[in-house]
Amino acid sequence: MGVGRRMKKQGPPEPLDEAHFTNLKRKAGMSVAESRAESQQYTNSKKRRTNGGAEGKGKKNSAGATSTKGKFTNSLPSQKSAPKKSKKPELIPLPMSDEEMEDEDSDEADLMGDEFDDLSGEEEDGGLGDDFLESGSEVYDSDEDQRAKPMFSEDEDELDAEEKLTAANIAGLTRKLDEQMAEEAADAQAELEEAALQTNIAGDRPHILDDDSEDGDGIKSKALLAPDLQLRRNRINDTVRVLDDFSNLAEEGRSRAEYTAQLIKDICAYYGYSEYLAEKLFNLFPPKEAFAFFEANETPRPVVIRTNTLRTHRRDLAQALINRGVTLEPVGKWSKIGLQIFESAVPLGATPEYLAGHYILQAASSFLPVMALAPQEHERVLDMAAAPGGKTTHIAALMKNTGCIFANDSNKSRAKGLIGNIHRLGAKNTIVCNYDAREFPKVIGGFDRVLLDAPCSGTGVIAKDPSVKTNKTEKDFLMLPHLQKQLLLAAIDSVDHASKTGGYIVYSTCSVTVEENEQVVQYALSKRPNVKLVETGLVFGKEGFTAYMGKTFDKSLKMTRRYYPHAYNVDGFFVSKFKKFGPSPKGSAASNGVSKEADDELDFDKRPVPETEEEEKADAFGGWDEEEDAEYMERARRAMLKKKGINPKANVGDMSKKMNGKDRKQSKDT
Repeated sequence: MGVGRRMKKQGPPEPLDEAHFTNLKRKAGMSVAESRAESQQYTNSKKRRTNGGAEGKGKKNSAGATSTKGKFTNSLPSQKSAPKKSKKPELIPLPMSDEEMEDEDSDEADLMGDEFDDLSGEEEDGGLGDDFLESGSEVYDSDEDQRAKPMFSEDEDELDAEEKLTAANIAGLTRKLDEQMAEEAADAQAELEEAALQTNIAGDRPHILDDDSEDGDGIKSKALLAPDLQLRRNRINDTVRVLDDFSNLAEEGRSRAEYTAQLIKDICAYYGYSEYLAEKLFNLFPPKEAFAFFEANETPRPVVIRTNTLRTHRRDLAQALINRGVTLEPVGKWSKIGLQIFESAVPLGATPEYLAGHYILQAASSFLPVMALAPQEHERVLDMAAAPGGKTTHIAALMKNTGCIFANDSNKSRAKGLIGNIHRLGAKNTIVCNYDAREFPKVIGGFDRVLLDAPCSGTGVIAKDPSVKTNKTEKDFLMLPHLQKQLLLAAIDSVDHASKTGGYIVYSTCSVTVEENEQVVQYALSKRPNVKLVETGLVFGKEGFTAYMGKTFDKSLKMTRRYYPHAYNVDGFFVSKFKKFGPSPKGSAASNGVSKEADDELDFDKRPVPETEEEEKADAFGGWDEEEDAEYMERARRAMLKKKGINPKANVGDMSKKMNGKDRKQSKDT
């Protein structure tokens, strides 16, 4: 057979792989399995045709069959009719179904087998080559008819039909594909609904509470096994979902308290909390938010630095750090001095900018108390718990090194670090002192503003200090609030209510418990009626509690602000701001009806007593309880009499007369 004109022009076609035809069949609505099955079926039929043709040929030669040329000539009409049969889909407005396509393919294969068995047999012997070349038949010399159906794969008969689809076929195929996609989407949605248990059918409700219901040896054997963390996690998710939609998803006969107890138990096992602390923190939030809070505590907060505006600007600092390979961005619109660090090629605590005091490593939540305090220039400010100095130097930067700041800390070792940061950051208006802050009103008073970042349990910084999960007990939540109440009253008594620009106290903690925040503020409001809560001035944050676990607080506690790791990606924090508008009243303990034993010396002003009546009138800073100090006054009187040589056990009236007489005589002599 000679090479046709088209073969000379274009060359042999590139071989096509089976994946191409499989994709075309898939577009036509056939699955991969059906296409493969059809290909295998056609391969088997072809093999049968080849074997059958060879056998038939041998028989015909032995029997003296007719010449090969006549056979080829007679079979030409059949050869032309076969491609016409495969072109029938051009007239069909809609694509054929899978069954029809399979039937048609099988018919076509049978037809080709009957008409071309002898052809394949003769070609194998190679005896028809010369005759084929010498024949002047236009049928076999025509490239059009010879290559009307090029066979490059076993599926080529279907390929011709698919490549020559009309507009009607394409529209029908698109409609069929859309229907198929809609069915698949419906099946996927049904699977999601079944997996997520969105229905209220009893069979779809999660089964949670019977896992640990065994008695005796069953519990002991489970306790000895290692916990399955993934199972715990799945059960926590299921329990949270049940508590959010308890009426529809809860099992019959199960109470909400049972699910809550199981959830707290799983939280303790999965996250490593003590049962007491887990329950205390869980009660602060709805179940879903509580789970988000526990999850956020497992991820550290972003690294944040505060620009020291006494030495540089944030833009200049950011450019210098970027040049050193630091990836950063502003911490948020609420702060003009904070930078959040993502990656750093150099240690942030050893850069030249750090050593020069251009910035300090400080958590973003630590900006908030100083922003609420809002110190002004030329004021007297007290930081009662100043170490390590982040807030103190922030105050100095806002005051532009004017006025005076007293940075106090009761721990001498921490005070050393405080002094180092003050020197490095260039705060020149700061005095460092080492006093017990509860006694500070006796040392000095009359401040315009006081910042009290009180020591606390640290339940807001669990991501930074995971030991809080287990080392806090019920005793800590009794002792710490007691200390915080003492410190807050001392801070209130240290402020000058007559200050023209100030008179403000900011109380903050890095804890999220109500015992250390709202209860302490409520106590201060009840013990010091000369103060009130005011707005903090912070642009974000959740309102403080006005009611919690059956306890009600003052409505003004809505002006306090709470910050959570899962809500704002900052450490847990609490900020409140007081305004002092009058002196501390005398006999506040009696007016509040609280005994001095229960109050533990918290109800009187601890400022030093003025020496003269004029000073007392000029400075009505706080009340003096004479009954409380009668013993000290009597002891001082006896010491004075002994110094003058008078027996203190003598008659008090006679002694006073003698003393008054001596005083008159001395006055006359003078």
